[in-house]
Amino acid sequence: MKTTALTSKHISLGAKMVPFAGYNMPVSYSGLNEEHHTVRNAVGVFDVSHMGEFILKGPDALDLIQRVTSNDASVLSPGKAQYSCFPNANGGIVDDLIVYKMDEETYMLVVNASNIDKDWNWIMQHNTKNVSLKNISDDTSLLAIQGPNALATLQNLTTVDLTTIPYYQFVRGTINGIDNVIISNTGYTGAGGFEIYFDNQHAETIWDAIFKAGAQHGIKPVGLGARDTLRLEMGFCLYGNDIDDTTSPIEAGLGWITKFTKDFTNRTAIEAQKTNGVTRKLVAFELIDRGIPRHDYIITNADGKSIGKVTSGTQSPTLNKAIGLGYVETAYAKADTEIFISIRDKAVKAKVTKLPFIKK
Repeated sequence: MKTTALTSKHISLGAKMVPFAGYNMPVSYSGLNEEHHTVRNAVGVFDVSHMGEFILKGPDALDLIQRVTSNDASVLSPGKAQYSCFPNANGGIVDDLIVYKMDEETYMLVVNASNIDKDWNWIMQHNTKNVSLKNISDDTSLLAIQGPNALATLQNLTTVDLTTIPYYQFVRGTINGIDNVIISNTGYTGAGGFEIYFDNQHAETIWDAIFKAGAQHGIKPVGLGARDTLRLEMGFCLYGNDIDDTTSPIEAGLGWITKFTKDFTNRTAIEAQKTNGVTRKLVAFELIDRGIPRHDYIITNADGKSIGKVTSGTQSPTLNKAIGLGYVETAYAKADTEIFISIRDKAVKAKVTKLPFIKK
């Protein structure tokens, strides 16, 4: 298994370590619920250095990005980031990603850990104009400092005025005296905060400095378990669960990152879905009866007919109720529609609801 630059730190803190996307990663420290509430109410730190980072550079870098991603990267100016996806040739999704515009001819793509090689090969396959590509994943550490006290914690370590970085924008700055750190107002929790990218050699120094600065703000390390419950409360898709090579952006409710003002892989088929509609949609639901929905559980209607499958599900620590995402036939996709989740051969009543589950 691969390790991050902070693996020994997690082990010394008593983290429960599990294999994830080929890495030895912390799933929890003090417990999922406690870590979840820490992020919602104070500040938590995730080591997400397993994520992949690619640098694309040159006059044709934007052209390549436009052809392989669904969103319109031409609207980005330096210092701005954008959520997007790689459509595949069959109408599904190779991966979802964030595109960062570093300068006029340089971009950074941040991809999922489990798809680093797959994504790299996909981009290389479409690099017909010899754009300079560099995979910096193994050399880059990434920390997500998330929660209402994230800004106060991080502000102690930098001269950058963090209040001047809007959502999905970033700057290069100094953290704890270390230069060239990317400070990005992004995250996967809906609790606010920042993600910071830097060279591996600085990982332990920056980690220790953040925890010292956040001591007065209730800071705690947070594992992948709470990361999953936090993102699910916001309805954020997880690749491999809610989206994959067989799900289209339109089915997944990602029409907002699919722009038909440009040409991209399989645009014609995806645009036809947008125009003509789809037979299934990703919906959010909450259980009315007791039970916990899990990945691949069957969703039925009142007559017991299978109408879809659960893609993600959990007991929400914030709401103290069971919630989930799943694909259902379009006729059952409207909010407040009654559906049933098959849990241990029992039909457990649920209803379709609007996202996010946590209303700000």
